Amino acid sequence: MAVDQEIREKIAADLWTAEQSAVAIDRPTDAYQGLDVVDAYEIQLINIRKGLDAGATVAGHKVGLASEAMQKMMNVDEPDYGHLLDKMQYFEMTPIDRSTLCYPRVEVEVGFILGKDLPGEGCTNDDVIDAVEWVVPSIELIDSRIKDWKITLCDTIADNASSCGWILGEQRVPISEIDTGNIDAMLHRNGEVVAKGNSSAVLGHPLNAVSWLANKVDSFGVRLRKGDVILPGTATRAFDIEAGDHFVAEFVGLGSVTLDFV
Repeated sequence: MAVDQEIREKIAADLWTAEQSAVAIDRPTDAYQGLDVVDAYEIQLINIRKGLDAGATVAGHKVGLASEAMQKMMNVDEPDYGHLLDKMQYFEMTPIDRSTLCYPRVEVEVGFILGKDLPGEGCTNDDVIDAVEWVVPSIELIDSRIKDWKITLCDTIADNASSCGWILGEQRVPISEIDTGNIDAMLHRNGEVVAKGNSSAVLGHPLNAVSWLANKVDSFGVRLRKGDVILPGTATRAFDIEAGDHFVAEFVGLGSVTLDFV
């Protein structure tokens, strides 16, 4: 069962307004029982197109629900994805205003930058290795425009997979020089270590997430292109953010990335 285009447009408009105002809404799946995953991705695309019409460009994609624990929590057996727009990029030396977001959280991720286009359907991990130019330290900033993060799978997909920002560290390592499936990561908040993880927690290997993504987006007419940033999922759980927080994510063999909030 699905919903009609008028309802898709209404949900997209409500989510757009929530993002612009930083005032969260009730979850769409409560109001529209028939909302399914295809509806949710189409709602996501409505707002991505709106962003593009306003002058943004697609800078890449993120994979969500990439750990077994998160999939069990959401009662799903595969990840989801969202778009990264250039307007969503934040920078290490520029503090973020916490009040412009609803319920922001930080995720530690081993990021990839593509040096060539990826194939769509049939994309393999070998294709990913061939296409990735750089491995980079990154943080994904996630946020829910839905009250208190009380979401179902369809709610988060419609809400651009709860993505709201991305930050890259300065370091760039060729994929041939690092084992991306075994990178230890550590997150510091205000000088305290709050999480440790390993990139193997991301679907067993982050390359699995990237090849899954290339196949999945192809079914919606989307391709992963040269220059795209790909965030494959977090190696640790997500952490809530308060004004004044200072985060440092460190990756063995890959460097670090910092993020500040005011």
